[in-house]
Amino acid sequence: MALLNQYKENTIEAGCDEAGRGCLAGPVHAAAVILPIEFYHPLLNDSKQINEKNRYLLREVIEREALAWAVGICSPEEIDEMNILRASITAMHRAVSNLAIMPDHLIIDGNRFYPYRKIPYTTIIKGDAKYASIAAASILAKTYRDDFMKKAHEEFPGYGWSKNMGYPTRQHKMAINEQGICHYHRKSFRLFDEQLKIDFE
Repeated sequence: MALLNQYKENTIEAGCDEAGRGCLAGPVHAAAVILPIEFYHPLLNDSKQINEKNRYLLREVIEREALAWAVGICSPEEIDEMNILRASITAMHRAVSNLAIMPDHLIIDGNRFYPYRKIPYTTIIKGDAKYASIAAASILAKTYRDDFMKKAHEEFPGYGWSKNMGYPTRQHKMAINEQGICHYHRKSFRLFDEQLKIDFE
């Protein structure tokens, strides 16, 4: 199914999405993107449905052809302080605030958002698979977060972040249990498993 270009016609509309909400380590990244009404790319989709090579290819296209785009982040410390939902929304607010063009309407992936500067908004479940601007935002948020975690991996290679990107894989959890945590970890998350075992079922 082709992605839709706009939710509300005749408006300057920005799509917003985040990446890294379910991770144990690293910041949460969010992006906001305003695309031309006629924008189309055959590969564009929810970032989770696209391989890494094509995500970076799409990032170049989006950054070149978007009317405006921006990325915002919330640090692990901020996540611990305000909780992951509020931090994800705050990162979206920061992305919108950095746009070169202020939108008339926001479309948000998911079902929760807090108003930003009285700009009207609509939340859309699985919006990154329905609207081009949200899909574009998901690509930017994902690739910029991956870049961050690959650099963090160079500093702390034991957690496998170059592959798991901070998500709670078995390797990551085992490394936490063996090595402890570092300053990139979200201390408000459940980081230590009481027992790690192989499931043979």
